[in-house]
Amino acid sequence: MAIKKVSIIGLGALGVLFGHHLSKRMRSEDLRIVADQDRITRYEKEKVYSNGELCEFHYVTPEEECGPADLVIFAVKFNGLEEAIQSMKKHVGEDTIIISLLNGITSESIIGEAYGMDKVLYCVAQGMDAVKVGNKLTYDNMGMLCFGSKEPGVISSKAEKLAEFFEQMDVAYEIETEMMKRQWGKFMLNVGVNQTVAVYRTNYGGIQREGEARDTMITAMREVIALSEKEGIDLTEEDLHYWLNILGTLGPNGKPSMAQDAEAHRPSEVELFAGAVIAFGRKHQIPTPVNEELYERIKGMEKQYV
Repeated sequence: MAIKKVSIIGLGALGVLFGHHLSKRMRSEDLRIVADQDRITRYEKEKVYSNGELCEFHYVTPEEECGPADLVIFAVKFNGLEEAIQSMKKHVGEDTIIISLLNGITSESIIGEAYGMDKVLYCVAQGMDAVKVGNKLTYDNMGMLCFGSKEPGVISSKAEKLAEFFEQMDVAYEIETEMMKRQWGKFMLNVGVNQTVAVYRTNYGGIQREGEARDTMITAMREVIALSEKEGIDLTEEDLHYWLNILGTLGPNGKPSMAQDAEAHRPSEVELFAGAVIAFGRKHQIPTPVNEELYERIKGMEKQYV
């Protein structure tokens, strides 16, 4: 059966971006934004905007009986994932396809433990430069979603079904047959970009040009390359340049989520990035000095939040 009903949880940058895009192409009742009543009340009062357009969302609470979705999209921050998994119980049925837009390399396995890995397609969101301040999202590049099975070389019927839906919805996508490598590549990019932009208090433009910030970013990314070999992923300098080229397409005034969190004095996802790199480094006895420094600096920044 084709994908007709979609449920999204999380109205951060990517939740708003894809939610608004789909809302202009789907029947209102077929696109459900899942949130608790307090959040729904706030969204309805303050409204949500994407590139200046009012988002007309159909909200449902986790308790509402509305039947399983054909596609569930997790777009929350990592520290909200467990709560989100509980909130989506009524939206996951036997044939539901689940994708996660979260940063890091662990959300799929966590979701799969709750709902079954057979329902989960691994997914990487890349190339978007969305910035969300308060209730307003702005972006120049919508980017694309790369998805596929965990097993290399496989294109599953679920991936084909999702591709067909994205074709209909005019969502840029790519079916990836080496998802672990793609996911680790995005992890490498996040480790470099998110943390460097936050620590140097800059934007994409600040790391697109030569200088100390860009050098720090690239060195942090190379620490991930060294670890990937030990994890059987084997990222290379070619992969590094692939992701640097994607970085070069982003609007220079945009900022990644960690920098936006720092400006809003919100807790960051540093444990997903430098924290994970440091842990892998200890596991394989590989030094990770740049990520250790970024970790300490970001933790120091968070201590100053009031």
